[in-house]
Amino acid sequence: MRYAFFITIFVLLQLFSVGAALSVQWWLQPWQTAGLQTSVWVIVFVITNGLLLLSVNRAFKNSYRWISGWMLVMHFMLLTALVTSLFYGGYWLVTSLTGDALATPATVDFGLRILALAVFIGLFVYALYSAYAPVVRELSVDIDKPLAKPLRIAVASDLHIGRLFGSGAIDRLHHLIVQHKADILLMPGDIMDDNIQAFTKYNMAKNLAELCKSLPYGVYATLGNHDLYGHEQPIVQALRAAGVQLLNDEVIGIEHEGQPIWLVGRFDNHKRQRVATTDLLAQVDTTQPVILLDHRPSDIAEHSQMPIDLQLSGHTYNGQIFPANFIVSAINRLGYGYEAMGKGHFVVSSGYGFWGIPFRLGSRSEIWLITLNGQVEDNV
Repeated sequence: MRYAFFITIFVLLQLFSVGAALSVQWWLQPWQTAGLQTSVWVIVFVITNGLLLLSVNRAFKNSYRWISGWMLVMHFMLLTALVTSLFYGGYWLVTSLTGDALATPATVDFGLRILALAVFIGLFVYALYSAYAPVVRELSVDIDKPLAKPLRIAVASDLHIGRLFGSGAIDRLHHLIVQHKADILLMPGDIMDDNIQAFTKYNMAKNLAELCKSLPYGVYATLGNHDLYGHEQPIVQALRAAGVQLLNDEVIGIEHEGQPIWLVGRFDNHKRQRVATTDLLAQVDTTQPVILLDHRPSDIAEHSQMPIDLQLSGHTYNGQIFPANFIVSAINRLGYGYEAMGKGHFVVSSGYGFWGIPFRLGSRSEIWLITLNGQVEDNV
């Protein structure tokens, strides 16, 4: 399976390289020489396979980001070529139907190159904006269990706090939560970007502690796969020191307006010995509201048959970069968004942060603000 994955990535990168080389070659056509044509192909393939080799050998820290970034550049080249081709196809159709040329061939050729450059730059600007400018998605959920007053739940998954997503992002989250008057913040996994080096170096604990203090019912989280890649204990200690209450295969009861609510947190399935959901539910009173934090949405179908009122997940990033959205949707029962299913309600967030590189296309940095409504008991 591992070898199949590497072979797939290798082949995909070579195909991307062919497309990128052809795109650059077309854009440079007015200045093209035989030497320049050869140089374009050599440079593109050397960069691709050189970065791939460095990434596989882990030659330097975060080397995977470089190959991911280069793949994004090539992907945007291909998207640019597609948009430009569609525009030219439309122009050709109009001129064919009218019989009149709207411009000289040289002008059209020059215009297409300007358009291609604008589209390429525009893709980067928009993707960067989508990664760093979060949207708040509001949802109201009704459950048939007692709840004296609605509970306003803020959900932020996949923060990946680190060098590229730090104090400013935490402060922005703090501002959004205060602005929307959330009662509690729930973070279902991937809180840190693999380790706490940047978190410690830039003293982000102060920002996170201020965020935790601003919530009437505090901040609760579970660990995702990136929190478990060799730095679990430092991450656990750093989060707890800042005031985050971790639910690592644990349950806890909170009281909202005199009404008990159960929070259940699971380890990501990267932890092989994690506790089964049924065992965790055995520790709670399921006649009362139950909220589950489970990083991956892989068990949603099974959980829909259990007495879980609301499950919060992340992990998928909604693909992060188009067209991976369709892959995420194809391999998950619920890859992104909200769905009422079976006995409960399920939300899969695209994440507040991002994985690897700070770009999103076809997905958006987000937090969810969920108003949980229950049945008001008649005291008469």
